[in-house]
Amino acid sequence: MDLKLRGKVAVITGASVGIGLAVADRFAAEGTHLVLAARQRERLETAAQSLAERHGIQAVAVACDIATVEGVTQLVDATTDAFGGADILFNNAGTGSNETIMTAPDDKWQAYWELHVMAAVRLARGLVPLMKQRGGGAILHNASICATQPLGYEPIYNVTKAALMMFSKTLANEVVSDNIRVNTINPGLVLTPDWIKTAKQLSSETGGDWEGYLQQVANEHAPIQRFASPEELADFVVFLCSERASYSVGSTYFVDGGMLRTV
Repeated sequence: MDLKLRGKVAVITGASVGIGLAVADRFAAEGTHLVLAARQRERLETAAQSLAERHGIQAVAVACDIATVEGVTQLVDATTDAFGGADILFNNAGTGSNETIMTAPDDKWQAYWELHVMAAVRLARGLVPLMKQRGGGAILHNASICATQPLGYEPIYNVTKAALMMFSKTLANEVVSDNIRVNTINPGLVLTPDWIKTAKQLSSETGGDWEGYLQQVANEHAPIQRFASPEELADFVVFLCSERASYSVGSTYFVDGGMLRTV
């Protein structure tokens, strides 16, 4: 299936590893030029160079912190300078949390709010006008199954991802008349480096069987009884951002191996 993405420009946050990097690779394979954002400059630049060489596309690395006004401004300016704008935004940057509501300080709540919600707000303000100039575009927010089915150990993550999902729906209603489609993806268990790191830490005192630990997690939460690969999620992301999903507007898609326990 031709996704008609060749020559388009995609901005991807959290792009140097895991889901973001897998999505970047899938876009590049379709001939899409890339603006890649992450905080770790060396890893990001290495990824951008590799993608450009393997797929024959242009890939611009922008080392920035999108949880800040300055970081978003840097990313929007770099996109404008390199390509004059963008056709696609995959809002992916984010991370889990670990706290209780009773003990989490205000500054931790604020930090996650800036990363998961305000980054999306500011990137929309910066990139939507550029998409309008190009005749439209697509924005996809990477939230989480936790936005509707919370995990008990990360209340801040649950709350901010739920807010991101509602922001996405609201933005969709506002910009659809400009031929800009906005949607949300809510992944379940995806085998990212963060999951592997956590599993190794938690299993270190009980024999170090981190793979067994992850299998237990999958058995408990996902009827499919395994984690998704980042590449599996990336295929879905790229499709949703393509013209082949042209009637998908303001929706939330669960890609979770059956983890969601309701309809």
